[in-house]
Amino acid sequence: MTIETQLEQLYQTHSRRVLATLIRLLGDFDLAEEAMHEAFIAALQQWSDQGVPENPTAWLITAGRHKGIDQIRRRQTLRQHQQQLLDEDELPETSFNDESIEDDQLRLIFTCCHPSLATEAQLALTLREMCGLTTEQVAHGLLQKPTTLAQRIVRAKRKIRDAAIPYEVPDSKALPQRLQSVLQVIYLVFNEGYSSSFGESVVNHNLAEEAIRLGRILCELLPDTEVLGLLALMLLQDSRKAARQTAEGDLITLDEQDRALWDQQQILEGLAWLDQAMTQPPVGPYTLQAAIAALHAQSKHSEGTDWAQITGLYDLLLRINPSPVIELNRTVALAMRDGPEAGLQALQPLEDTLQNYYLLHAAKADFYRRLNRVSDARAAYQAALNLTQQLPEKRYLQRRLESL
Repeated sequence: MTIETQLEQLYQTHSRRVLATLIRLLGDFDLAEEAMHEAFIAALQQWSDQGVPENPTAWLITAGRHKGIDQIRRRQTLRQHQQQLLDEDELPETSFNDESIEDDQLRLIFTCCHPSLATEAQLALTLREMCGLTTEQVAHGLLQKPTTLAQRIVRAKRKIRDAAIPYEVPDSKALPQRLQSVLQVIYLVFNEGYSSSFGESVVNHNLAEEAIRLGRILCELLPDTEVLGLLALMLLQDSRKAARQTAEGDLITLDEQDRALWDQQQILEGLAWLDQAMTQPPVGPYTLQAAIAALHAQSKHSEGTDWAQITGLYDLLLRINPSPVIELNRTVALAMRDGPEAGLQALQPLEDTLQNYYLLHAAKADFYRRLNRVSDARAAYQAALNLTQQLPEKRYLQRRLESL
């Protein structure tokens, strides 16, 4: 394997870890990212002659830190940063280990998700810094213009700097409130990967995998019930990825999927995390959603799904986390249990709140179709078509419409 290939693989798997530690050492997001890239360039030059070091991640961090200090000196702003920087001689390579680097990633997650930042800024910053996506990729995923998104990220970084937001995991008193924000952002990242809101593909595997990786980090360092539940939920949902679209990229709904393609190892792992979460009551919304996903994962076909139990779990979920989207999901389960007429009745209170949400109209269209109310089904499918921006979803709805 060439040095170039080794470095490329190292960048894919470890660059975010290197960056997280450099942000802590240098105290500046942009400087740390520039220093990290310079460190990889230096590695390409030196490792070809000297060989790959025993701990390449630590080498890159140390090299990046030196590059960052050189940048500060060149900008003649060293005195402004002296309190943030250790003396170069005080930081040997051996001071780095896997545990300290993982801790830095956790600090970075909590910094990106600080409550003083707006939720959209938290998500944009997490996608950019923790997931390593380009500004253009983040903008595409969040349906924003790249220039607007770039300004939002710049403002978020400036706020972190000017407000001196600490680069740390909060103490036990503040942790529950802060943890919820972190979990929300990670799940938003996963959802964008699991079901892309825009574009040609149903799924973005890299984004979903990155969210799962962040979930694993949190589980190792903060094995809170809801952290375990979120990881279980993501693994169980992601286990269906091979069955969720055709080779041409067309959407395959849950009831039509070939369940033999579901990743059984991933399902077993998700169930194990769920079992662990359930032993640490009280359970929260992510754990309850994971329990619902587990019932789907354990059903050999859609008709054999325990819809009564799923409906009951949605009832519990609504008590602790009232949400019109969750209520819509419960309505779909209710219709599977009690029939489409019951589903239509349950949808009525949601009409005003979710009138611009395409899945409400898609659910209504399906209920009408099952009741053979063709004209009503056509109108509802058309309303859903007008509201969705995902191309595979559009093609699916169009096929449904034409079949009527």
